Amino acid sequence: MYTLKNDILKIAVKKIGAELCEISSVKHNTQFMWDANPEIWGSFAPNLFPVIGALKDNTYFIDNQSYKLPKHGFVRHNQNIQLIEQTPENLTFKLIYDEDSLKVYPFKFEFYISYTLNGNKLDVSHTIKNLDNNTMYFSLGGHPAFKCPVYTNETYTDYSLVFEEKENDVTHLINMDNGLISNKTAPVFNNNKSIQLKHDLFNKDALIFKALKSKKVTLNSLHSGDILSVTFNDFPYLGIWAKPTGNYVCIEPWLGIADSENTNQDFKTKEGILKLESGKDFVASYQIEIHNTHLV
Repeated sequence: MYTLKNDILKIAVKKIGAELCEISSVKHNTQFMWDANPEIWGSFAPNLFPVIGALKDNTYFIDNQSYKLPKHGFVRHNQNIQLIEQTPENLTFKLIYDEDSLKVYPFKFEFYISYTLNGNKLDVSHTIKNLDNNTMYFSLGGHPAFKCPVYTNETYTDYSLVFEEKENDVTHLINMDNGLISNKTAPVFNNNKSIQLKHDLFNKDALIFKALKSKKVTLNSLHSGDILSVTFNDFPYLGIWAKPTGNYVCIEPWLGIADSENTNQDFKTKEGILKLESGKDFVASYQIEIHNTHLV
């Protein structure tokens, strides 16, 4: 476990998967992240690479060669990630390809993730380096789970997610049998800015948005006001999810998406896939801001 702390905010990151596992107030010790109760969902904030969500039959094809990857890829739970830099404000972790990774993902890469504290904000930055001779294909995303309710005198339904802009985007429904994106959608917004949280909101798995106008979403309490915000300028997709019995909500910035039901499983043409030329770097970051009224 590695920690960073400034005058108002403390974070902790697990070595395994370089997974963020705590954001808390220094003054009050108020916890803002889910506690990863294993009886409900035993993760805090998995890092998603080189796929997001499920692949059809856990399988994809590159140049007619088949490979298998689990849901969300192989960074989460990975024990080979190393801390390579620590300063008073920053933790940076690195994962590099090896013979095992090449068996399931045929590209030579370096994956970096950095956590940087700046006042009441945490910047989560990813860098992907293509060390291969070929163009590399990948997806990338975050999966942070925030405690909800934060305070003991509140309930889950006291909370809502408030977006920057009035929205009309739909959620793309998941086939609950295989985790793939169906061709069905459902309305979520009606030219408004907010989604009230309730446990049955996630009875059909995640809300998946492909065309939001907003690049910032705020977790708001009816009683305690704005708790925290996630800004995701570099990420075109957003997932919102929780187990229906869990007192948390995941706000998930994504560069990529799960396979659709009608996929041909060709990784190079997969929806949302990124491609990176040989020798090039790719950088994307999102920010978590804890509102000052809960820190002072």
